[in-house]
Amino acid sequence: MSAVSRRQFIRLALGGLALSALSGCAPEEILRATATPSPRGTPWPGSTPVPTPGPTREILRNQNIPGFYVRYYKPFAAVDPARWTLAVEGLVKKPQKLTLPDVQSLPLVSQVSRMKCVECWSAAAKWEGFRLPSLLQLVEPQPEAKWVHFYCADDYFESLPIEELLLERVLFVHRMDDGPLHDLYGAPLRLIVPHKYGYKGPKAITRLVFATEELPGFWPTTGPYTTDGDIEPGTDRPLDLGGSRRIGGGEIRYPDDMESK
Repeated sequence: MSAVSRRQFIRLALGGLALSALSGCAPEEILRATATPSPRGTPWPGSTPVPTPGPTREILRNQNIPGFYVRYYKPFAAVDPARWTLAVEGLVKKPQKLTLPDVQSLPLVSQVSRMKCVECWSAAAKWEGFRLPSLLQLVEPQPEAKWVHFYCADDYFESLPIEELLLERVLFVHRMDDGPLHDLYGAPLRLIVPHKYGYKGPKAITRLVFATEELPGFWPTTGPYTTDGDIEPGTDRPLDLGGSRRIGGGEIRYPDDMESK
């Protein structure tokens, strides 16, 4: 991407997301401008639509795929799972460099939960992966470690306190809707934090650093977003259900869809 087009992309993305934060819901014009509709996939009910992989690793970019939109802060080449590793560093007694099979060997946990975007939409899926305690047993963090910094393949970065990462519904995900997590949704590994907006759930994670202090994330640093990222009362447009609904703060649970199962 050229320097000019990169600046245009960031300006457009920031402008749309800033208006989203101020209004509580991004207008359709902004969603169309910051995402390319995909001709592939089908809406819910059913599993999240996943395009058929091509012969080469695709370039990931924003797409309004029916049922579950794709959002990255900049286009980047999908990660090759055969070469991917998860580096775990910082204030740990046993630093690790885990392969995908290593990650897949950790005790598997499954949950159905909804990801809420600051653009006002949300989507539900079945997620499978491991909880933080399984990783803590491998790396043995130092007592002074209070935060985990996340670094991603697209240069995105975020951090969350260990205390929150230990909550029951927080999950490190490598499977989605009964299949391997797709490139579009953050393969090989992403974080799901149901009570926070999607920008607090890094995708395509490559490195974790245990630290004493918070690292303000990309969007809280660049845009008008809080570092805590907690979901606030307001409006939600569930892509898998249609229409719009009023929500309270925290994790979104609708009694008439798959979250109740």
